[in-house]
Amino acid sequence: QVQLVESGGRLVQVGASLRLSCAVSGGTFESYAMGWFRQAPGKEREFVSAIAQREGYIKHYANSVNCRFTISRDNTKNTAYLQLNGLKPEDTALYFCAAYTNKGRWWYDVEGRYEYWGQGTQVTVSS
Repeated sequence: QVQLVESGGRLVQVGASLRLSCAVSGGTFESYAMGWFRQAPGKEREFVSAIAQREGYIKHYANSVNCRFTISRDNTKNTAYLQLNGLKPEDTALYFCAAYTNKGRWWYDVEGRYEYWGQGTQVTVSS
């Protein structure tokens, strides 16, 4: 019933910006923490960013993205976002969004703890 659909991925040049969206249908979006992960060819899937469902919208970021990416959400639209700025070739990957439904401890950077996943949207940065 719960479905996540990512969009916004494109082929861009170094330094470009993109805004990825994750539309969630079904379930109760406002009760889910949301996360973004990415997987490059030949590499393991890695944590990118996460945002809490409330409590001041606590945010977490991987060191690799530093201050270049910004995660956000709009509970009125059942949508999570990831703003990508200053893109680099190493950012090239398939980007996934995921929903965290557990009410206990928030394992925000552990992919196995997220229950629902989208199909991914491809971001390719050429040099």
